Amino acid sequence: MPRENENGPRRAGATGPLPPDSGSNPFSTRYVRPGVIPFQYAAGENVGTLVGRLEENKNWGEIIGGHGSGKSTLLAELLPALRRGGERPALIELHDGQSYLGVHLSRFAQRHQATMIVVDGYEQLGFFARLMLKWFCRRRKLGLVVTTHLPAGFPPLYRTAASPELALKLVEHLLGKERHLFSTQEIHEVFHKHGGDLREVLFELYDRYEARRPAGGA
Repeated sequence: MPRENENGPRRAGATGPLPPDSGSNPFSTRYVRPGVIPFQYAAGENVGTLVGRLEENKNWGEIIGGHGSGKSTLLAELLPALRRGGERPALIELHDGQSYLGVHLSRFAQRHQATMIVVDGYEQLGFFARLMLKWFCRRRKLGLVVTTHLPAGFPPLYRTAASPELALKLVEHLLGKERHLFSTQEIHEVFHKHGGDLREVLFELYDRYEARRPAGGA
């Protein structure tokens, strides 16, 4: 499983994907966390089209997709683009099984001078938490963007989808010259083993890479 601190934190202000250092595991958290590994958009889509779609819907929208399909990675690209356009999105990340927001909405929005609230993991919220969140944003005239496993009644923004081909593309990006370490068949097998959860795929490939780390690696 990728170690959170392997190879240290990313340099402040760095942009784009970091090439793995010699001797490091290319599947460590440093290289695969949202904001480092690039999101792979469907044909004709990019972060600009998403920002435009949100503007058309008064900054309300939902990103739909299963576990490990890239929703958080997409958010990591979308939020800076919104800030560059003058918005002030305030992100709430829900942990597994968390059915409440865990923040005082009024103080949270004021602290971040928010123009929109972004909730990653909206499907976990209970009925009253969802009702309160939507009422608050409407009353304050704030945008509301959510990630969710299934449609939740917001204007559609984007649907993330994993595939064996996408997994292969990510692995090739991370391995570079060491692509020969994993066959296409092996990557497909790991993908199907984890039901298309790309996060779990990369976790397992971390362990497999450690087991066959090239001679001279750390």
